[in-house]
Amino acid sequence: MTDQCKVVIVRWPGQAPSARDGLADLLAAYHLQTQAEKGEAVAGVEELPDRYRLEIADPQAVFVDDVVLLALSGDTAVGCLVVTASVDGRTEVKRLWTDPKFRGRGIASSLVSAALVHAAEGGVRTVRLSVWKWRTGAIALYERLGFTVTESWDERDQLVCMERAVAS
Repeated sequence: MTDQCKVVIVRWPGQAPSARDGLADLLAAYHLQTQAEKGEAVAGVEELPDRYRLEIADPQAVFVDDVVLLALSGDTAVGCLVVTASVDGRTEVKRLWTDPKFRGRGIASSLVSAALVHAAEGGVRTVRLSVWKWRTGAIALYERLGFTVTESWDERDQLVCMERAVAS
């Protein structure tokens, strides 16, 4: 493996199966870690809530209207982020995840930056996200990239909602 990663915008359908398989692995790791952090650890993907299992089993169908960004090291997917379809000039980023073996290399920053570029190219005015309050490293990253905490649009406890304007 090399230390060099590149961010590739993947639009479903049409991506090579190897990248799709890598996305499923990243989503599985993301959801399993999140469940554990919420104090609801499960032994494997089959025990995750249905909506998360579906993302892992068929990301092409679940994210059909969205844009999936992958960070690749060679042919290996090492990071991902989903940019939802724009609604009323606003989009949301979610499922930001970097393989722990590749952290500290700027992959998450590159993914978020690529999402902001994509949003600007699509005429989006605002990008928003939600993040669990215990993910302080992610919150610090988002703040460095210009996101600010805003009033919550989600009723889940311990969720921090953030947004930022997109430069056109």
